[in-house]
Amino acid sequence: MPHTVPMTKEGFDILQEELKRLIREERPQVIQDIAEARAHGDLSENAEYDAAKNKQGFIEGRINELQDKLARAYVVDLANLTPDKVVFGATITLYDTQNDEEVTYKIVGEEEADIKVGKISCTSPVGKALIGHRLDDTVRVKVPSGLKEYEITDIKYE
Repeated sequence: MPHTVPMTKEGFDILQEELKRLIREERPQVIQDIAEARAHGDLSENAEYDAAKNKQGFIEGRINELQDKLARAYVVDLANLTPDKVVFGATITLYDTQNDEEVTYKIVGEEEADIKVGKISCTSPVGKALIGHRLDDTVRVKVPSGLKEYEITDIKYE
């Protein structure tokens, strides 16, 4: 049985835009590239044809993957929440007590997670540990590098 995929509205919109781009722009372009490569003759030694077919396979696979994720998506509405505890979609500012620095994370679904932009998955060790805690709570998280201790200094729903 397929499970739902929690997403923020922002993440859902990004995946929808990627799907539209793939269907409207990249798929027609790769079909045109394949037709051009076929026109060059012998397909058995045609590197352009092979490259275009490989690209087509990637695009079709990504389209199928995005359609599946979007069909199973559960968009979490953050509009009516009060920022008193950490839930999916919250943006949390944490004070790392060991490194004496602040970090900010947004808790998102697995499909949206990107640590480089401060988005962590709700199923990651840090994401799981933070959910349910309140402002000023101290949270201890077991991570691959050891035990981390964070103090929640701010919670927002954006």
